[in-house]
Amino acid sequence: MGEEGLELTLEELAEFDGQNGNKAYIAVDGKVYDVTDLPPWAGGVHNDFPAGQDYTEEIKEVSPHGLTPLESLEPVGTIVE
Repeated sequence: MGEEGLELTLEELAEFDGQNGNKAYIAVDGKVYDVTDLPPWAGGVHNDFPAGQDYTEEIKEVSPHGLTPLESLEPVGTIVE
């Protein structure tokens, strides 16, 4: 199964924290995005927010740029229960 078909629980998503060679993934609206190569997420952290988390509320309600940076990315998977 390719990355596009990843199905991750929130617990599994936490493993993709951008640390120790891991990819950096975040989730928004049930979709998982690979932010590993985005400069703002260098080192797996963006504005004190670590990768490997669901940031639906933060991106929609707090982030000054909203969903705009993610619009250029294809989701690599989805969040499952």
